[in-house]
Amino acid sequence: HTQQQKNKDIPEGGSKGIILLGHPCQKLGEVAFRKYIDALLDLLLPDSEIVDYHQKKEMLFLGPDEGTAGFMDWASQYARSRNYPFWKSFTTGKSPEMGGIPHDLYGMTTSGVYEYERRILRQLGLREKDTTKIQTGGPDGDLGSNEIKFSKSRYIAVVDASGVLYDKKGIDRKELKRLAKKRQTVREFNKRKLSSQGFLVLVEDKSVRLFDGTIVANGIEFRNHFHLSHFTEADLFIPCGGRPQSINILNWKQILNDRGEPRYRIIVEGANLFITQEARLELEKKNCVIIKDASANKGGVTSSSLEVLASLALDDPEFDALFCVKGKKIPEFRKKYIEEVLERIRNNASREFDILWQEHKKTNIPLSILSDQLSRKINNLSHSINESDLWNCASLRVNIISRHIPDVLMKKLGIEEILKRIPESYQRALFASALARDFVYAFGIDATEVQFARFLDQMGK
Repeated sequence: HTQQQKNKDIPEGGSKGIILLGHPCQKLGEVAFRKYIDALLDLLLPDSEIVDYHQKKEMLFLGPDEGTAGFMDWASQYARSRNYPFWKSFTTGKSPEMGGIPHDLYGMTTSGVYEYERRILRQLGLREKDTTKIQTGGPDGDLGSNEIKFSKSRYIAVVDASGVLYDKKGIDRKELKRLAKKRQTVREFNKRKLSSQGFLVLVEDKSVRLFDGTIVANGIEFRNHFHLSHFTEADLFIPCGGRPQSINILNWKQILNDRGEPRYRIIVEGANLFITQEARLELEKKNCVIIKDASANKGGVTSSSLEVLASLALDDPEFDALFCVKGKKIPEFRKKYIEEVLERIRNNASREFDILWQEHKKTNIPLSILSDQLSRKINNLSHSINESDLWNCASLRVNIISRHIPDVLMKKLGIEEILKRIPESYQRALFASALARDFVYAFGIDATEVQFARFLDQMGK
């Protein structure tokens, strides 16, 4: 459900694909993944033993996620070996040598999250360098490491799989960035860099006395619930990792201080499902500004979608020459394309934020609800467009699709050649999603049919 809402900006639909391993097979993830890919290709490719009730050519695009990021290269090459025609776009987030755009290398997801942070601070009249921040998800992770690299805030606490790093006076920025660059956990933090009001509690620690007299009986329990503890008071809380429903209807009051106010002024959910909807709404009643996951965490899917687009538009020799990194040489085309991907991510985040903020100020509807309404508006309109005859209007179709194509790709191939190469089913999805997104971001959640008619006239109908 969250994935489909998050994918509102792109032509591809969204769903999580889960491979559940039996208890004796917990170390056989790669084997399971290979079998999973083999089974998907069995269904995608023509086979005399399989009855196709769908009677349509299907296309699947798999993106990297927990436990599978390292397998994207193999899956693409295996699809090629089985003569799947869309093997280049079958998986995204591949290594640069294979023409992929790794999300962690370029901070794709973080770029969207960070744009929301910047926009909120601007609206509240706060300077980033004067704000304090707490983060779950450490410097060893994709989102966590890039958040540390991007941020100008003063970090108070960072929580990851290894433990809790805290310093009331502010964690040493250089040391924290050193860990982020090396993708190491807070376990590797140099404790000599801590002030007298700082500590590093590891998950294996027992009966540790902190500077204020607090006794930590169990390091794991302390880590798991640190985001609810009295140590956590900051302008910004950015969940970049952690367990789903870590903040829920049963524990959200633990985030309130003695005055009944949230200890976090702003929460931008980088991690999916960290807070339940019920808890979000209660915290928003207490004037905590919350941007939920479906809005904040969409940069990665935008990057994957545009990687798919390039893979479909460029033929094999072009893709190899323009998109694949050979040694230390990065093609100029690739550099410009990735710059446009990042700009698209920031722009989509900015446009969505503007709509959410305006509607919230006008109606006082919680941002968490408005985020859902916006996603449904775009997705429902996209579906309606796809079912309509608007596709038959050539001038509108070409204009809308052209607006979605990155400039560097458009200059290289031209719209006529691009449309010859991309499958029509993908073009239709691209047309519907782009038209719906641009209209809603321009006119808002309550946009009317009359406004849509005017919008179509402006776009070339």
